[in-house]
Amino acid sequence: MSQSNYAEIGQVTTRPQELAAHRTKRRVRERLIEGLLFFSALSSIGITAGIVGILLYESLVFFEHVSVVDFLTDTQWTVLFADAHYGIMPLVAGTVVTSAVALVVALPVGTIIAIYLSEYANSKLREMIKPVLEMLSAVPTVVFGYFALLFVTPLLQRFLPNLPGFNMLSAGIVIGIMIIPYVSSLSEDAMKAVPVQIREGSYAMGATRLQTALRVLIPSAFSGIASAYVLGFSRAVGETMIVAIAAGQQPNLTLNPMEGAATITAYIVQVSLGDLPHGSIAYQSIFAAGLTLLLMTLAFNIGGYLLRKKFREIY
Repeated sequence: MSQSNYAEIGQVTTRPQELAAHRTKRRVRERLIEGLLFFSALSSIGITAGIVGILLYESLVFFEHVSVVDFLTDTQWTVLFADAHYGIMPLVAGTVVTSAVALVVALPVGTIIAIYLSEYANSKLREMIKPVLEMLSAVPTVVFGYFALLFVTPLLQRFLPNLPGFNMLSAGIVIGIMIIPYVSSLSEDAMKAVPVQIREGSYAMGATRLQTALRVLIPSAFSGIASAYVLGFSRAVGETMIVAIAAGQQPNLTLNPMEGAATITAYIVQVSLGDLPHGSIAYQSIFAAGLTLLLMTLAFNIGGYLLRKKFREIY
């Protein structure tokens, strides 16, 4: 037998071994990548659980000194005063009012922008508008806060002479402007994800672009649009600096947006930057306020999930 034949036999015998080694290395790499991805997902759950655990632990210490009934029913929040009251309702009212004003501004404007980008704008115009919207979301919130205080409030006072310098209306409007990119971008992505056959079927029935967008695309993409609304609400509820600068930091139990008030996040900032001793009741109150904010956001997210589930079943 010639040397070339021996070489061919050697190659045949080594190829299965090389293939097996290659498959083993590939499986090991896939396992490592899978483990890394699992660890990343598990770490996010662990961080969330840690945050919830800290809030619960510190809040239980707070509720050892303040009853839950007084916390939920008292209409005064004077934690830093000598005559301390721990009623969370003034902070909840300020948070709800500013968030509601923000949603009134952001949801219709963001949805209209999404419809225009999805159905009317050409590709070049869309590529110009979307980066501008994303840049708007990158502006520091401190800048938005002073914009509300020094520009929006004086502008509103021309039409509302009795509007005070610190009010929830201007703060809510600017928060709404800030979250427009979140609503418009996610809503536009949801509309783009609707199959083109649905659009063509609507056009074949004689519908216009606007009718198709309002009666076909929005119902079909409502699960994604609702997710954008939930994200916008969560962003509005968690906003701190705008309300701290423009709405004032005086807890006030009112639903009138033309008055000043404090929100939960503004109070947390106010106490965190103070000189309160660690472990005092006033210091522990920020964890009870944070837990309240967490439960509010959780309730809204659950409501959004149920709404998306209902529309998925219908459409």
